[in-house]
Amino acid sequence: MRPEISVLDIQGQFRVYTEFYRAEAAEKTIVMVNGSLATTASFAQTVRNLHPQFNVVLYDQPYAGKSKAHNLHEKPLTKEMEGQILLELIDHFAAEHVMSFSWGGAATLVALAHRPRRIEKAVISSFSPVINAHMRDYLERGVKHLGARDRFEVGNLVNDTIGKHLPSLFKRFNYRHVSSLDLHEYDQMHFHISEVLTLNESNYLSTASNINVPVMFMNGEWDEYTAAQDARLFGQCVQKSTFSTIQSTGHFLDMEHKAACRDSRNAVLDFLKTDQPGSQPSRHRLHQPQEQHAFAL
Repeated sequence: MRPEISVLDIQGQFRVYTEFYRAEAAEKTIVMVNGSLATTASFAQTVRNLHPQFNVVLYDQPYAGKSKAHNLHEKPLTKEMEGQILLELIDHFAAEHVMSFSWGGAATLVALAHRPRRIEKAVISSFSPVINAHMRDYLERGVKHLGARDRFEVGNLVNDTIGKHLPSLFKRFNYRHVSSLDLHEYDQMHFHISEVLTLNESNYLSTASNINVPVMFMNGEWDEYTAAQDARLFGQCVQKSTFSTIQSTGHFLDMEHKAACRDSRNAVLDFLKTDQPGSQPSRHRLHQPQEQHAFAL
């Protein structure tokens, strides 16, 4: 499964590395949005879950992965800038769906709030509008270690908190990746966390109130940092919202164990394929995600 690779010019400001996994039988295309400090490699399992049912688009933010060699990194990107990049990619690839992981949810909310005409459905995973006590502790320690550019502490922090339910092999990969980033990536993350710490839930809910397409918010049962019950606050403002809790898994969902991978896949495919002509809900739900449709307020 080899992707079509290209580096796209975004409004003359950024150059973005993309991977397009084409499936000849697929009728829809989905764009995946990374979390902070992540790259296209982070979605390897998710691509296997979605392809060939969908064409899948991966990309690296201008400051990360295979995009960073093509950009100058003169100043950090805001979530609004990242949202605009996502809108450009949606148009370029004529995508009908978008799916984000972790802090990629912030840029996705910004993009969806612009009501891109092509988008039919979205999945926002491991994200909530609330900076709860667990997340605040993680972010405040992150600001300290990133500000000091302490590679050892940054690498360990990720594994000891949001990554604590990952298998040991993935923890080693996480540590190598996070502790070996370029300094401008640490500066980007420091900027991002500092910005997040000044926000409250009303900022995210206000942005989300402009969304007019069905959105599934998917969280892990064991995730203390972007907790499932906190994500349900989006039901107050996203009229067509659905909530899925993946049992016995934490922040990294499909990467943590086989059952979580299966249940994440089933939840996403059921949501994206339901109500499309000729489609039927998946029969596989051995650990049924807890779903409900929120009332609009």
